[in-house]
Amino acid sequence: MNDMVEAIHLLEDKLKNLLSNYEFLKNENEILLQDTTKLRHQLLEKEQLLINQKKQYDLLKIAKTIEGSSNSTRDTKLKINTLIREIDKCIIQLNE
Repeated sequence: MNDMVEAIHLLEDKLKNLLSNYEFLKNENEILLQDTTKLRHQLLEKEQLLINQKKQYDLLKIAKTIEGSSNSTRDTKLKINTLIREIDKCIIQLNE
């Protein structure tokens, strides 16, 4: 009978320990999920910033070429033609 009581107490202790570990890991997982969400949001912001900076760089490069300070007028003409084609596609889609 005494052995059975000890076994029950041991089982209760292990169960309490297991529940304690579960709660700790559950809280830690929640914190990690929040950190992951925050980092994903920051990554999206940085990617958007990079896209905007690249667009600004391309526009500046075109402006400098048009200004005559660069020798790559061919690249500028090709870029302008590409932009015109994109605008034409947009106009066609709007007219549909």
